[in-house]
Amino acid sequence: MSHPIPPPPVGSVATAAASVLPDVDAEIGPRTVGALYQNQDGAFAVLSLTRDPAEARALLGRTARWALVVRDVLRPDGQPFAVGSAWTTSDHLVAVPRTSTTTSRKAAA
Repeated sequence: MSHPIPPPPVGSVATAAASVLPDVDAEIGPRTVGALYQNQDGAFAVLSLTRDPAEARALLGRTARWALVVRDVLRPDGQPFAVGSAWTTSDHLVAVPRTSTTTSRKAAA
């Protein structure tokens, strides 16, 4: 005798999917606009960051929850390009962006 399998409760599929997806902040890591980071591929200045999935998809040409636009600062002809690779232990933060507070304090001094 077989018993029908009841459908999952409403919202449980989305909740389950969200619980297995990595945290966006963890994937982005310390890469904020103005930060410099380095890995085996080069050294990159972060020019922009989007967390809008539609904009990230347009930049990367694939489904994505976020995207960065970076420029390789080691190449004199380095052109901005989009990346969506998660922060890993092979990435290293080189410099953090200046904040407006830091800038205004220096200007006032």
